[in-house]
This record gives sequence, C-alpha cells and structure tokens, in this order.
Amino acid sequence: MVLKTKALFFSTLYTITLTFVSLITLDLDDVEEIIPSYSDKIFHLLAYLLFAWLWFNTFFYRYKYNKNQSIIRSIIVSSLFGIIIEVLQLVITTSRNFDVLDIVANIFGVLIAAILINNYIKIEVKKY
Repeated sequence: MVLKTKALFFSTLYTITLTFVSLITLDLDDVEEIIPSYSDKIFHLLAYLLFAWLWFNTFFYRYKYNKNQSIIRSIIVSSLFGIIIEVLQLVITTSRNFDVLDIVANIFGVLIAAILINNYIKIEVKKY
C-alpha cells in the first residue's frame, strides 16, 4: 500500500497544505455569501479527521509505534496543530479570526479519527 510506504510524505504534504489554506487571505464577504456559516465547522472536523488519520499512519507504519502509542501521538500532534493554527490566524493574519469553536471542531474531528482508527485496527486484526 502506497500510504504505508509514503506515510511521512503524505502527512507532511497535508500539513503544509492545511497550513497554507488556514493562513491565506480570504475575502470573507464573498465566501459567506456562498457557504453557510456553520459549514466551516464541518470542514474543520473533516480536515482534522484526515489530519489525525494521516499522522496516525506515519507513527504506526513509518515509525513503528504500536497502535495505542500511534493514536495518542496523532491526537496530541493534531490537536496542538489545530490550536497553533487558530492562534496564528489571530496573530499573523488580518482576514482570519481566532475561533474557539473551530478548535472544538478540530478536536472533535481528531477524536472521531481516533475512534475510527481504533475500531478499524481491531477489525483488521480479527480477520487474520
């Protein structure tokens, strides 16, 4: 599987992409006309679900941590990254705002990823 052998590459690429997307200047008036206000929380949840899953794969397949260590590390890295991005939006951007609800959505996405990963690994192990 390509993801197993390139886990660090994909995690790093996604981290860079998410950083860029989170910190670029947007014309919020145009965006708010197109997208409902709550939908950005769904985006945060899904973006950080994927972020945590990618980093889990990196810790599990690339660095050979056991399942629980990989889940815990991906939770910590993903949650801290989400908090840091929100703080950076406050500090270095003029078109973005710090939003505690974005952090909550990020963490929910991370926790959902951890639950799904934990259940997937259990199912995968039972097959063999």
